[in-house]
Amino acid sequence: MSQLNFNESLIFTKLKMDSKEEIIRHMAENMVEKKLVKKGYTEAVIEREKEFATGLPTGSLSVAIPHTDVKHVNKKSISIATLREPVLFGVMGDDDTTPVKLIFMLAMDEEHSQLSLLQKLMAIFQDDELLSTIHQEDNKTTIKNIIETKLDLTMQEGELNV
Repeated sequence: MSQLNFNESLIFTKLKMDSKEEIIRHMAENMVEKKLVKKGYTEAVIEREKEFATGLPTGSLSVAIPHTDVKHVNKKSISIATLREPVLFGVMGDDDTTPVKLIFMLAMDEEHSQLSLLQKLMAIFQDDELLSTIHQEDNKTTIKNIIETKLDLTMQEGELNV
């Protein structure tokens, strides 16, 4: 099990931004400042999003899970943002777009850990009521607690494990 960096400083609520690139840049640069990812991470995520869209239409509101290769990551991390107004993201595996209101940015340090986390996130994405609760919540600690519980994150020596 590798440690996952996830805390209130990686959560943004009610962001008002005009484009997916602006949101990705905002979230990724925060991770760069915290040295969780390398300097090239931001551009790598933006470029990957152009080639492999990460938007997922769900029943109540769409989510996006932007990420990039492990070579851009220092420490396994997740950052979450809720948006005031939806922003269009390309739909994963499709040429369509979807209006995204929740972003789960992943920085995985091992290939297999990305798949494991994505599987756990899918359970969240399939729960419309939970997505709505997360989106409407203003308190970052509450969002953190919800995600930790739903991803079954455990504490070990003061760090999260997934």
